Amino acid sequence: MAGLVPATQKRRRRERAHCAFRANLGRSASLGPRDKPGDDERKDFRVNAVYMMASGQHGTIYIGVTSELVGRVAKHREGLIDGFTKRYDVKRLVWFERHDSIVVAIQREKSLKKYKREWKVNLIERENPKWDDLFPKLILEDGPLSDLQPREEPL
Repeated sequence: MAGLVPATQKRRRRERAHCAFRANLGRSASLGPRDKPGDDERKDFRVNAVYMMASGQHGTIYIGVTSELVGRVAKHREGLIDGFTKRYDVKRLVWFERHDSIVVAIQREKSLKKYKREWKVNLIERENPKWDDLFPKLILEDGPLSDLQPREEPL
């Protein structure tokens, strides 16, 4: 960063701090603190995902990214995250896409935010034509995240 003007350095520091702050918002209070070495109990619930939430069918759309989909969506639904989703009553999970890497998920989020609204609507309606709330299905035994649920070991 040598040779940059101080204002640019400050902006970059502020952006890094903001990214770290955003990463902390996605943690679910019920799941405890961030992973530590040897803490395998919570890793099963981690899902890197880009998601879209809506206020209703063809309503206000919010696009987000998280490494803990269930916890983040639950916080949006309960109004625990101040901001856009709380202000515009956006509580319905209408679309999500899993990713192996959070870096890839963030890149996908940024590209989706540049899409025209019509493209976002088409993306949602391709898999969820009625804009049903997908959140209840996430936690079902045979839902889209069923591979993350703990399995009972045979005796």
